[in-house]
Amino acid sequence: MPKKESYIKSSYDELINKVSWPTWSELQNSSIVVAIASIIIALIIYIMDSVFSNILDVFYSFFS
Repeated sequence: MPKKESYIKSSYDELINKVSWPTWSELQNSSIVVAIASIIIALIIYIMDSVFSNILDVFYSFFS
């Protein structure tokens, strides 16, 4: 049990005293960047899916 207590205490000390937490404005800016990147990636995947779907529709139409 002493090992667990020591681990918890050292983890708490590290989180409180040794970690540099971002400010609220840095968190907001990072969140905006992640949201915009996610939207761009989703649009790219949607466009690729639509293009490949159309290509496969044309390809399958040759055999039916």
